[in-house]
Amino acid sequence: MQRTNSLRFGFLAVLLALPLPVLGGEGGPLKILLLGDSTTIGSVCRQTHPEGPHLEGVIQQLLATEQDLPTAEVINQGRDGEFIQRLFSSGRYDQEIAPLKGVDYVFIRYGLNDVARRENFEVNFPKDYAELIERLRKDFPQATLLPMTIIPYLSPERDEAINQLIRNVAESERLTLFDVYSRYQAELKQQGPNMLNYRRYPLENIPEKHRAWVKPLVRDGQVVVMDNRLDAHFQGLPGWFADRHPNLAGYHVIGDETAKFLAKLIREKQTP
Repeated sequence: MQRTNSLRFGFLAVLLALPLPVLGGEGGPLKILLLGDSTTIGSVCRQTHPEGPHLEGVIQQLLATEQDLPTAEVINQGRDGEFIQRLFSSGRYDQEIAPLKGVDYVFIRYGLNDVARRENFEVNFPKDYAELIERLRKDFPQATLLPMTIIPYLSPERDEAINQLIRNVAESERLTLFDVYSRYQAELKQQGPNMLNYRRYPLENIPEKHRAWVKPLVRDGQVVVMDNRLDAHFQGLPGWFADRHPNLAGYHVIGDETAKFLAKLIREKQTP
């Protein structure tokens, strides 16, 4: 009996020494929320390849390959054309974001539509960002909030101006910044400047003699392809590479960097 008790106590000591799994706010899987614009939701990719995997699926699948991490559920709440002020003024935050339960991590990626549509951007964007953080802290007090840099999209100078404002907000709010811009830019340099964005081009601007055979690739009056298959024919057309939204490969870059960043955070929380 004494030997049995010793074994039990020894086993209990081992269990107590192990790091506890980090579960979601309601005892289930970790819940990871993605907030952002069209470069987050990837609606065109969903139209051309509905089977995915899309950004949330990429992150979820990569996290599942890490045997020491808990199960994760990734919720993509990005929206085309959205900027922070619209997230609030449209009522979407109150209707679709605030009611979510048990959110553990929130990735925030805004700036591209804000710079184009928010008046007095340099002043109002940081204020809008701070307001969003305040609301998220109120509605998800247990969640880790993670401001993100934008991806390369405009000119390097304009991208940097936006990212600097995001860095400033992260610092003033004492939040960890997730820099996805650097990884995406490095991939563009390695793979080619147009390999991570899809081609979306008005059919009416395609030379007439080619319009018949590209019709299977037309959506809403535009030729849409996720890769470089048509570059040989149309790369000389003005604006052929103008659309900078990520293609499926681009979302794998974002998803890979996000999963690596998040895995590190989760492990840090698991460590006693």
